[in-house]
Amino acid sequence: VQLQASGGGLVQAGGSLRLSCAASGRTFGSYGMGWFRQAPGLEREFVAGVSWSGGSTFYADSVKGRFTISRDNAKNTMYLQMNNLKPEDTAIYYCAATGMIRGSTDSMDYDYWGQGTLVTVSS
Repeated sequence: VQLQASGGGLVQAGGSLRLSCAASGRTFGSYGMGWFRQAPGLEREFVAGVSWSGGSTFYADSVKGRFTISRDNAKNTMYLQMNNLKPEDTAIYYCAATGMIRGSTDSMDYDYWGQGTLVTVSS
């Protein structure tokens, strides 16, 4: 499966953005999906994950209550709604797919990655 992330940009602290991850192929619904991010000088970290059906979602503590992950299997697309953004959310955001249908917080479990989209939050 090929993934393409979009929707990043520059936003002020407290603002919102919605990221999208478009997938190619007819097997999108067979994959658990996740969002990760990497800030300059830091390692890639887990942000949010969703099961194959969308029925189960899970988040990093740092974004819980502010970010919402969802997916639309009919459109082969996953989303990340980000509200109340903070400067520390500034990073390149990557979407990824895993054969673990429930999803995972471990980047090593993901087989396919999108190219990333940059989110910059100004203070």
